[in-house]
Amino acid sequence: MSETPTDGLRTVVVPHMPIELCQLLKFAALTASGGEAKQAISEGRVQVNGAIESIKRRKLGPGDRVTFAGQTIVVAS
Repeated sequence: MSETPTDGLRTVVVPHMPIELCQLLKFAALTASGGEAKQAISEGRVQVNGAIESIKRRKLGPGDRVTFAGQTIVVAS
C-alpha cells in the first residue's frame, strides 16, 4: 500500500483494480477487519464520492473518494 497526502486527503494506491469497497476499508486500515467494514457500510457510515453507500461489494476505481470515520481516502492505481 502506498499513501500520499493530498490537500487533507489520503491517497491509497491499490495493486489491483477494481477493488471492492469492503476490501478497500480493510486494505487502507480504516477498519480492523472485513467484518467491521461490512457492518459500517450496512449501517450507512461510509460515503463514496459524497453519497452514503450501502453496497458492500461496490467496485471502486481510480479517483473514487471514500469517507469513513472522519477520514477521506482517494483510490489510485
